[in-house]
Amino acid sequence: MARSGDFVDVRVQRSKAAVLAQTYELLSAGGIGGVSIDEVSRRSGVSKTTIYRHWPSRAALLIEACSTIGSAPPVPDTGSFGGDLVALSGALAEQLRSARWAAVLPSIVDAAEREPELAGLHADLHARLMAPFGVVTERARTRGELAADRGPADVTAAVAGPLFYRRWFSREPLDATFVARVVEDALGRLGVQARST
Repeated sequence: MARSGDFVDVRVQRSKAAVLAQTYELLSAGGIGGVSIDEVSRRSGVSKTTIYRHWPSRAALLIEACSTIGSAPPVPDTGSFGGDLVALSGALAEQLRSARWAAVLPSIVDAAEREPELAGLHADLHARLMAPFGVVTERARTRGELAADRGPADVTAAVAGPLFYRRWFSREPLDATFVARVVEDALGRLGVQARST
């Protein structure tokens, strides 16, 4: 027989899920600036009092709503640094074309400039998305494919930078030809001899 506490817990979970879902919908549609507690309450059917009981501020709600976005791609192990970068870059390009976080990230970056709580969200999201580049970079340095003075930040900037530019600034296609060219250019700048992958 269900206890009254179980019913309350299920109701609380359902309310929280509705609030988070509507927050994420608003984020996807209009970025962080498009999210207000009033609108989340209206869309979710959950009172503002209840929302503030679970999230003391709009920033706290945004942080939880964004905490699951931007899962890192699996770390490839193709046997070469170039092959690993091709795999990672292809996965990142695919996410930039299709993942919902790609539409939300620019507003997170913008808000992080002004709101310290959201700066932490941006840092966590960036670290999660770029972590595989760090793994393949360290592996390449250990194997002697990459100079010891070339770190994950160098590799990430050389590869992810052009992909981000094309997604959010030039808005040109992120196709396989472009991804391959980015990796080839990055390997050259990083002083890595191109090998067949």
